[in-house]
Amino acid sequence: MGGRALVCGGGGVTGIAWEFGMLAGLAEAGIDLVSADVLIGTSAGSFVGTGIAAGVPVEDLYASQLLPPEADTTAKLGWNSIAQWVWASARSRDPVRAAARVGAMALRAPTMPEARRREVIAARLPASEWPERDLRIVAVDAGSGETAVFTRESGVGIIDAVGASCAVPGVWPPVTIDGRRYVDGGVRSTTNVDLAVGCDRVVLLAPIARAIGRHHRLDRQLASLRRAGAQVVMVTPDPAARRAIGRNVLDLAARAPSARAGRAQAAAEAARVAAVWS
Repeated sequence: MGGRALVCGGGGVTGIAWEFGMLAGLAEAGIDLVSADVLIGTSAGSFVGTGIAAGVPVEDLYASQLLPPEADTTAKLGWNSIAQWVWASARSRDPVRAAARVGAMALRAPTMPEARRREVIAARLPASEWPERDLRIVAVDAGSGETAVFTRESGVGIIDAVGASCAVPGVWPPVTIDGRRYVDGGVRSTTNVDLAVGCDRVVLLAPIARAIGRHHRLDRQLASLRRAGAQVVMVTPDPAARRAIGRNVLDLAARAPSARAGRAQAAAEAARVAAVWS
């Protein structure tokens, strides 16, 4: 296949902001990640990938993160939800069965109505139709634990694909698509960078680099890509960005500081990224 892949990982609303800030800062440094041949998005990264693939200028995407927070009540990915997620995942050695256990937890959890969550996604998403790009959005079937990679050829609307990829277990409702229920792509991996196999050069923006659970470890994913001959660079939040993001990645009040931190960090990352991308 060859070509260049931009992989956008999960990380909540602050992850979206940090990634848009990083993209804007790198573009300012002359590095155009938007020109990727393949875009892979997980959870927050599905939102980022959609904005890029839809052709929205990076500066506009960045500016959108600086606006005052909407009136929505800020959600919280609390330690109790994380502990349940890790426990459900840890009970099986098989990654698919482990994902199904997390999916079962998500199906039981009380959340806002699915229709209301869909309205929120539709209002915020930069596109309402699939872009004419190779955009791949990762989610997980809550019932079977199988990975789903939605593309414009899947016959699934972009709003539902992104909604599924962003359906954090225990926080947001699973998304119904063709009679199946889907949850956050981060249930498989916070980055799913291994899905870029076949690409020659890969840039990974990872607001959350650590795995939730023991399956699909990031170091093994990166190693598999490199063994296949790919050049890979991963960018994660620096200390200043981590302070801006704070402890709740779903905090809308931290969105603007996270975007600014990502843009400021880009200058320090430019040389590493250019060495792979250019």
